[in-house]
Amino acid sequence: MENFRLILLIFLVLCALFVSFSKNLLVSVVIFMSYSLIMSIIWVLLESPDLAITEAAVGAGVTSVLFFITLKRIGAIGKEHPDEQDETTKEINSRPAVKQFGKFYKGAAVTLGAAIIFALLLMVSNLPAFGDADNPYNNEVSERYLEKSIEETGAVNAVTGMILDYRAFDTFGESCVLFIAAACVLILLRDDKTDTTAKAIQDEKFEPVSDTILQTSAKILFPAILMFGIYILVNGHLSPGGGFSGGAIMGAGLILHVNAFGYKKTQRFFNEKTYKRVTVCALSFYCIAKSYSFFTGANHLESHIPLGNAGDIISSGLILPLNICVGLVVACTMYAFYTLFKKGGM
Repeated sequence: MENFRLILLIFLVLCALFVSFSKNLLVSVVIFMSYSLIMSIIWVLLESPDLAITEAAVGAGVTSVLFFITLKRIGAIGKEHPDEQDETTKEINSRPAVKQFGKFYKGAAVTLGAAIIFALLLMVSNLPAFGDADNPYNNEVSERYLEKSIEETGAVNAVTGMILDYRAFDTFGESCVLFIAAACVLILLRDDKTDTTAKAIQDEKFEPVSDTILQTSAKILFPAILMFGIYILVNGHLSPGGGFSGGAIMGAGLILHVNAFGYKKTQRFFNEKTYKRVTVCALSFYCIAKSYSFFTGANHLESHIPLGNAGDIISSGLILPLNICVGLVVACTMYAFYTLFKKGGM
């Protein structure tokens, strides 16, 4: 078994190297899929089936499909000779300034990559051995989360207390990843046509065909889906649920609305400006609130944020508003991804 793990790790390193040096984007995506599949096998061997399923489904499945769609939209695949450059590109690449910048870019990339590898290896070397009795899994951390969460966070749901209080900055990082991913897709796929008439004609192609059954069903289901998503979101500190699950339900409701009634009606209350304002405000509040909370806690100062009565809706200090912030970011990102991959703009 140890030899098998070693072989998998070698393949993992080779995939990481090949995907970095490959000049063909399609080949890079295929290697990335192989990397995710190998990683999922490693998670199974480490007795983490939940991470293995997530890696296989998201890493090798959903993410790869999104990569393929993106390459298709930007014209990187579907050509007879995708690696061939036109005369203008060759002329630009032959300029001395471009060549000099290319050398600097490669050198900086290698230096940064080597520094990251060194830092990661240094951290891994200081980790306790696999199965060691001193591992965090075996010490008092999990016990503290389960026994003291209500007293210290005010949240009945210990999982919510952990991800939005004890480890709140981890969740903040995950929310930022969603926003950055959507921003990157927006940069790649957005349509910046200056001709408003041509753009309006192009947008008409993406409007759904009027379907009485679908629209009638959406009129009934859309408010119910939004209300259910809000219920899951605001009760995250009291029961299973929270920002991620509630936001996903709300995002699904927005996708249903746009499929039933089209982009014109949906953009009356949700457009690109709405997405930017909501996500930036939510992430900013999250960052400021938890920075204040951690600053007061690290310096043994009174935070003056009451936890309330455990079991009440208005309780658990900052967890409720933070859940709302996470839910808004997730809902907006889900709808943004769907819209961008559907038509290239919101």
